[in-house]
Amino acid sequence: MGQSTDIDEDGDEFPPEKRLEAPNHRLVEAGIATIPDRETLRECVAYENAHQNRTSILKRLDRKAAELREAEDE
Repeated sequence: MGQSTDIDEDGDEFPPEKRLEAPNHRLVEAGIATIPDRETLRECVAYENAHQNRTSILKRLDRKAAELREAEDE
């Protein structure tokens, strides 16, 4: 309660700051590629909008949203 950990309540070891603030583009791409669900995606979009607001990353997150929607439709 109120304490900060590297694991969020869903057990995700990679919160938005770890996914999107990696030291190189390939690690950021891997962080986005491994987003498991729409809630994590929403958290990443919110984080990116609040901290970096990089168009290229937001576009990649949008593509990931489309992938997750397609997977849910199957």
